[in-house]
Amino acid sequence: MSSEDFSFVDGDSSGGLDQVLRDINKYKTQYEAVLSEQKILRDGIANNKDFAKQFKKRAEDRRASIEDENKKRMKIIQKEKISTAVPERKVVFRGETKEGVHVVSFDVNPRIVYPMEGGTALITFEEEDVAQKILNLKDHSVELGDCTISVQAKPIQFLVPSYVEMETQVCPRRILVSNLPKEEPEERVLDKLDIHFSRTKNGGGEVEDTDMLHDSGTVVITFVEDNIAKQLCDKQDHEVEFGRKRYKVKVTPFLNGEISQMKICNSACTRTVLLTGIPNIMDKDNLQDNLEIHFQKTANGGGEVEGIVYNPVGHTTMALFDEDSAKDSEDM
Repeated sequence: MSSEDFSFVDGDSSGGLDQVLRDINKYKTQYEAVLSEQKILRDGIANNKDFAKQFKKRAEDRRASIEDENKKRMKIIQKEKISTAVPERKVVFRGETKEGVHVVSFDVNPRIVYPMEGGTALITFEEEDVAQKILNLKDHSVELGDCTISVQAKPIQFLVPSYVEMETQVCPRRILVSNLPKEEPEERVLDKLDIHFSRTKNGGGEVEDTDMLHDSGTVVITFVEDNIAKQLCDKQDHEVEFGRKRYKVKVTPFLNGEISQMKICNSACTRTVLLTGIPNIMDKDNLQDNLEIHFQKTANGGGEVEGIVYNPVGHTTMALFDEDSAKDSEDM
């Protein structure tokens, strides 16, 4: 028997070894990829922990900042910073006009001065539904004897404050006096208050000026020296002589302030309608009467008229809108 009869390696032995080497390299590459992925995961976890730490620090800093802002805000409020929403109020035109006013004005009563163009009319109905019906019809034919005119109905809208923010501070030289006797003449009230609060025995001092605020029925008293106002306000209630009678008036601080922020919004007048396109074909009173008669008739879509004013072509009239108190009381 020759040596060629026994062999542990066949003719393809070199190919088998190469396959083994290729498998080893493949698994080595996979292993290195797994190690690389593990490193990426470890780095990601470390980064996430770092981000979490930074986020926590930012959150704590933000919380401290908010607390600091709240403290500052409370200090501002304690210094008489007033922020308030203006209550929405309905206004209505009642047939009243005003001379010598050239711009639209608004105060919180409210009281709006509306400039009317020539050839227009304002008409206020007792019911909102009637006004809305007139607006929905829009175009109206009004008979004036032997002729007919066409007028258009338009809504009335105003820009009014919806939010007002004021920064105020107590005035050291002024006081606000309220609960005044209504039956006394204005000059007498001012004189008696001047005399009473100028006396040191009443806690007062030299008075520089007294001014009646007619919209609120109160009086502002200005002193020459500072700090007199504070001691009078601390007491609040003061008895003032008016002849043989003594009245208990109330003294409160007078606030100086200015508007720091104001937002405005559209406010619609629900019972008043603007009529436009009215030609000047007859005298003012007759034309106004004919308009009122036309829009009072239910056949024309109208109803009971509370107030009306007609402004002829070439004229300017200021219409006064005030709070619709009658309507408000019905809603309550």
